Amino acid sequence: MAKRDFLTITDLSRQEISRLFDLAERMKKGSYQETPLAGKTLAMIFAKSSTRTRVSFEVGTYQLGGQALFLSSRDIQIGRGEPIPDTAHVLSRYVDGIMIRTFDHQEVEELARCATIPVINGLTDLTHPCQVLADLFTVREALGGWEGKRIAWVGDGNNMANSWLEAAAVLGFELRLACPEGFEPDRARFERAQQAATVMVTEVPEEAAEGAHVVNTDVWASMGQEGEAEARRNAFKGYTVDADLMKLADPKAIFLHCLPAHRGEEVTADVIDGAQSRVWDEAENRLHVQKALLATLMGQ
Repeated sequence: MAKRDFLTITDLSRQEISRLFDLAERMKKGSYQETPLAGKTLAMIFAKSSTRTRVSFEVGTYQLGGQALFLSSRDIQIGRGEPIPDTAHVLSRYVDGIMIRTFDHQEVEELARCATIPVINGLTDLTHPCQVLADLFTVREALGGWEGKRIAWVGDGNNMANSWLEAAAVLGFELRLACPEGFEPDRARFERAQQAATVMVTEVPEEAAEGAHVVNTDVWASMGQEGEAEARRNAFKGYTVDADLMKLADPKAIFLHCLPAHRGEEVTADVIDGAQSRVWDEAENRLHVQKALLATLMGQ
């Protein structure tokens, strides 16, 4: 059977996402007791620091009967200039799958092209598909699904916004993104999503949040952008998700944030810690969805 990679949400069909979530639901409920990764090893390459990605993949691999290896790019030869194809060829001889969290999306694509084992994108500057899968699973849990729902994104048109666009292209829900001028999401992904769903980009957060069933945000300065933090704070004034913005959303709307959060910047404490927030369910669901992904791509 040909190996499958997971680099973007569009690598999965609508039916495959549904099956993946059914499996994740069984895993979360404890009704799945199989160990499809018994005797198998996942190599985890990290060029960026991580809490949720590292812990959820490592714990998930262990719970499925396998072993995870943490490989910091500072400690392996890829950090000293070894070509990605060489690393891909070598790891393909040692392990059964690779998860990589890095800066340049093209590195992940090159790794997947050269490896003979499944490659999973744990985050790049362009996309964050594992997180948005967990977010979608959280939406299904909290709201019964995304059919007929409006999802709002408020803030930077970053890797999360790009992955939400990919999800809209596959699943067809309505997506409204509020981003300041100069911080819009990837144009190609926006245009693809427009062909399959109702998608808009606005500079007005209130326009995105109006009637939304999900209000979603992220930090204003992501990893590698710390030097831009002050300029970004100025650019994103007025883009804080607060109680007034949430009042514009549907009364049963939920709030999501991929974490870590800067309370008082992109979201106020009363929203992220409030009754509508599902951020802790969302963080937990990284584990269950990624376990389903590992079992699907690497399982017996």
